[in-house]
Amino acid sequence: MKKPFVSLRPEITRSHAFILMNWMEDERVTRYLSDSGSVSRFIAQAVDRAQMPILTHLFNQGGRFFMAYDRNDTPVGFVRLVKTGAECEIVLVVGDHENWGQGLGGSTIREGLKLAFLDMRAEKVIARIHTNNMRSMKGFERCGFHLQGKTPTLNSLSMTADRYLQLLREGAMADSTEIYVTEIDKARLQSLMVFEEEVPMANLEHEIERAIVVEPQRVARDVVTMNSRVVLHIDGEKQEVALVYPRDADERDRKLSVFSDIGTAILGYQEGDAIDWMVTDRTRRILIEKMIYQPESSGDLHL
Repeated sequence: MKKPFVSLRPEITRSHAFILMNWMEDERVTRYLSDSGSVSRFIAQAVDRAQMPILTHLFNQGGRFFMAYDRNDTPVGFVRLVKTGAECEIVLVVGDHENWGQGLGGSTIREGLKLAFLDMRAEKVIARIHTNNMRSMKGFERCGFHLQGKTPTLNSLSMTADRYLQLLREGAMADSTEIYVTEIDKARLQSLMVFEEEVPMANLEHEIERAIVVEPQRVARDVVTMNSRVVLHIDGEKQEVALVYPRDADERDRKLSVFSDIGTAILGYQEGDAIDWMVTDRTRRILIEKMIYQPESSGDLHL
């Protein structure tokens, strides 16, 4: 079964704050949150004191705060990541209880782990969960967390960066279809990322790490590899694009950098695949309609 799509976005507006306040007033949501009272007060104070429309800087004090959205761009919860040294604590809430049991929690955990390990470079992620909160316990365990310690009221679960990468490569951390990358493309992209530290590339690194690696001569003819040209439908709009390295990118000629949102999204997918992906500030549906040119199938292995 396809896992639910969830995206995490850092911008917090006043309207988000009111949504959060409503969630925090629901006893079913806050029952197992140890700091629910202080969180509610903080949100109320932020709304009262700051008359500006964007409140992101207030919510990022002491950590990083993200709103979680479903594929319809509707807020469904939040994630807070607090990094101390090499460890990062994750706190997440699926706000509307009507969304519980639909897999949104697991998808939100996986998105949080992507940011914690591949963006914030944590060596370990910790979740502290009330002993009676069996739904959250099972959700984190299904995502690969192990029990690290316990008190009468809290269970501490953890995951290391090595375990995360292992699970990612085994396909246990993906919310979507298997993808493929050639040995040459993977090596080139990893080398590029080393020299582009200022560019956010957690999504690209995630896709490369989870991809099934194949020899260039053995990659299927309909897989989107580097320098391929394909026909896409993006929210129903048809366009022909080439997937290229950053130095060759040219929007006027429809040459998309693999570092761009759409470029990262289509890497490794096959003709006929459809992908939900965050492009700029909203979720887009990307269908790979047709492969026009693939270097490997044309014998152009030097590209």
